Amino acid sequence: MTLKKATSADLKLIIPLFDAYRVFYGQPSNLKAAKTFLEERFSNGDNVVFLAMDNETPIGFTQLYKTFSSVSMRPFYILNDLYVSPEYRKQGVGEALLQQAKQHCQRMEYKGLALETAVDNPAQKLYERLDWKKETAFFHYFWANPK
Repeated sequence: MTLKKATSADLKLIIPLFDAYRVFYGQPSNLKAAKTFLEERFSNGDNVVFLAMDNETPIGFTQLYKTFSSVSMRPFYILNDLYVSPEYRKQGVGEALLQQAKQHCQRMEYKGLALETAVDNPAQKLYERLDWKKETAFFHYFWANPK
């Protein structure tokens, strides 16, 4: 397995994984929309994507988005997406992608990485093993636009 920081030139490798990730979270498959969404993110410089490869086969990815903490006055990343193809799970791919994201954050001298996950996602054990801390001091709220 190799890891690389993806660019827009890697879209053809990322799109099927991104689409599978969305399907995993209950969304309908839509390769065209996935392509458009990712093209926009790369074009606008909104994201950082790390891609895991098994020779020429894309097997997983993580996608980070930059945001800021007003209190600490420092940038940090939201680790918004982490996906490993089912046949490659439990082989260290997710761990390698998480470690790559942490190293990138350290190189950039950012405050840290934040993520949220489903309460029943078994990857929580991996996060905790890799020193991610479950936030207990704050509640997470979300307002959904009704349109």
